[in-house]
Amino acid sequence: MFHIALHFLVPAIIAGAFFKKRLKHAWLIMMTTMLVDLDHLLANPVYDPHRCSIGFHPLHHPVLFTLYIGLCFVPKTRLIGLGLTVHMCLDAVDCELGSDLLSVMI
Repeated sequence: MFHIALHFLVPAIIAGAFFKKRLKHAWLIMMTTMLVDLDHLLANPVYDPHRCSIGFHPLHHPVLFTLYIGLCFVPKTRLIGLGLTVHMCLDAVDCELGSDLLSVMI
């Protein structure tokens, strides 16, 4: 649940810090990038708490990170790029913490 909350909170913090004049717009655009998780529907099972999204789901492939980061530097796609980059970073952190937690539990 904390991981999912971060997907809402971190973009809100970024929008508040860097896009104050259009905070709501910036946050909503970054929230639409959550649609990247639709690629989870291709997996069986759709949700596995022990599976790392990075490298498993097609839109979570590390090669695409370059594209997502690149979008951050184009003014018209900056918010989309930020949303996708933040999303992937949070998922990567979750993978690291999840694998560490799992190894401690075993």
